[in-house]
Amino acid sequence: MVKLQNYLNLRNIKLTFMAINNSQPNTETKEEKFSVNKHSNEISIYTLRNNNGMEANITNFGATLFSLYVPTKNGKTDVVLGFNTIDEYIKAFEIGASPYFNAIVGRFAGRIKNSQFSLNGKIIQLDQNHGKHHLHGGKYQLSNVAWNFENYNEDENAITFSYLSKANEYYPGDVNIEVTYTLTENNELNIKYKATTTEDTLLNLTNHAYFNLDGISGNTLNQKLQVNAEKFLELDSENIPTGNFIAMENHAFDFRNSKNVVAGVDHCFVLKNNNEPAAILESEINGLTMKVYTDQPAVQIYVGGKTSEELQNKNLVKYHTESGICFETQVFPDAPNHEDFPNAILRKGETYHQNTTFQFINS
Repeated sequence: MVKLQNYLNLRNIKLTFMAINNSQPNTETKEEKFSVNKHSNEISIYTLRNNNGMEANITNFGATLFSLYVPTKNGKTDVVLGFNTIDEYIKAFEIGASPYFNAIVGRFAGRIKNSQFSLNGKIIQLDQNHGKHHLHGGKYQLSNVAWNFENYNEDENAITFSYLSKANEYYPGDVNIEVTYTLTENNELNIKYKATTTEDTLLNLTNHAYFNLDGISGNTLNQKLQVNAEKFLELDSENIPTGNFIAMENHAFDFRNSKNVVAGVDHCFVLKNNNEPAAILESEINGLTMKVYTDQPAVQIYVGGKTSEELQNKNLVKYHTESGICFETQVFPDAPNHEDFPNAILRKGETYHQNTTFQFINS
């Protein structure tokens, strides 16, 4: 487990991800469902394939999904944004411009007001990395560290990564985290999270994938979105939840019925408690539908993707503010500061679980 700063001595080594730095998926035979491309002593790319031609390339750097090739009526399409090389991911964190492309985010996904919360009667002060607020775990986030590759489960076509997030000056408790990616024959990418802690602590994990069903050059405003919710969290001028809710009815963000994606969405939708998909994204261009299933109480939907001019995106594509759409399944942002929000405290002796599935269907 090596933190970002330990990678900076690799700056003179171009670690180009051969399996993912162009528009073509790996061409190895169908039967080879799992393969590894080693790029340094600490970093590798792990590839999962199914018998339908779907392929997921995942690295242990941030337990990040680097590419996701899905068969469509127009051929295999990489449906997640990203950078060309690991150098670009490192650089993005160095210059403070990381969009968290497709990485595991935590310890707390989302914003925490004034970078503090109360735990067991004590005020916990976190670092301020988003103005005066705390975002996505701050200094000791999970997105810019090397996770351990634990195993490949051939029966499940699944890979598991682990990371020990040590107690620090901000977050109490040593938290042992496992994330498992599974690629099924139903064209589902499932992400399971599991964690335990040595002390009571705050934990809210998610994956920050930026999807575009038309490919990395597409515009998500041309795709249709439906969300299984009736309301979303009201935000103040700094995107911090006020504690109130806004009904979706007659609102620009009323996605109760399928309609085109709207620019400017960066809101937490409160999911209905049923077995229906949390969200559905549809592309008429590629004839592709993605259904999102989760056991979490909310999904933070964010339309974005524009990156710094200093960074090189996949295939040197220039991303814009509507290039991608994120479905960050989680508890509510700023949850520990609102008594009526879902619990985000993991107690010693308890086990954290999270389960989210992205299912792809061709029309």
